[in-house]
Amino acid sequence: MTQNGGIEMTVTRIDGKAFAEQVREEVAAGVKSLKASHGVTPGLAVVLVGEDPASQVYVRNKVRQTEACGMQSFHHVLDTTTSRESLLSIIESLNADPDVHGILVQLPLPKHINNKKIIDAIDPNKDVDGFHPNNVGNLSSGYESSVPCTPLGCHLLIKKIEPNLNGKKAVVLGRSNLNGKPMTQLLLKENCTVTIAHSKTKNLKEECLKADILVVAVGIPKLVKGDWVKKGSIVIDVGINKTEEGIVGDVDFDEVLKHAKAITPVPGGVGPMTIACLLKNTIECFKRSLV
Repeated sequence: MTQNGGIEMTVTRIDGKAFAEQVREEVAAGVKSLKASHGVTPGLAVVLVGEDPASQVYVRNKVRQTEACGMQSFHHVLDTTTSRESLLSIIESLNADPDVHGILVQLPLPKHINNKKIIDAIDPNKDVDGFHPNNVGNLSSGYESSVPCTPLGCHLLIKKIEPNLNGKKAVVLGRSNLNGKPMTQLLLKENCTVTIAHSKTKNLKEECLKADILVVAVGIPKLVKGDWVKKGSIVIDVGINKTEEGIVGDVDFDEVLKHAKAITPVPGGVGPMTIACLLKNTIECFKRSLV
């Protein structure tokens, strides 16, 4: 409960962990139904190249949650010295494997392997990350496609708080291919009026203050302060930054909490939704393969 001009306002701390659990339960139910109706178990393949500790933890979590939902899990762990040709050969075999309905190659890749070449090689119908150019184009054109998992998670959290987004003013702070750009397309699809702000935007604070919905994905600890945020807005913090005080987001949570109607904490907000949406995308890829 916060005080704004003498008026008490209830603030929702958006519980990403709880909502991610709901998504996983829906996925598990979907897997069970598809097994019963088609006699096939959806399968997700994850490929990890190298020994990046964060990537290793992330991949283990993906494998564990995939299996917990009743899906088949295929994972390939390759040495850092793996050649581009060897990786492309594995992707080619996964593309052709009828038991694999979703493919994810964990990024970042070692420096000697070009990310784009690998992403382009994945069958767009099995691209659960939504990074293939076909899926990027389909999303921007309003066609059916896989959607990058983090923006999809943000979108679901926003809709949980505000089901009707027609006419809302949205500001997306950050213009990356992974977060900012797909987030913009999802909000446009909801009939929001969307502004993309970034490091070259003039009067950044003033732009943020216009937002009914503010999505922040820039990688700068506590960039967005309380006086940057419109009263009664929804604030989605995608940032995960390691600092001396621990893990913090791109939003100054304690300050923004005094102004927002709803806000995601870091950790425990957007993060848990990413793997849940990966599983959701795998189910959607499976369903599209039946058409």
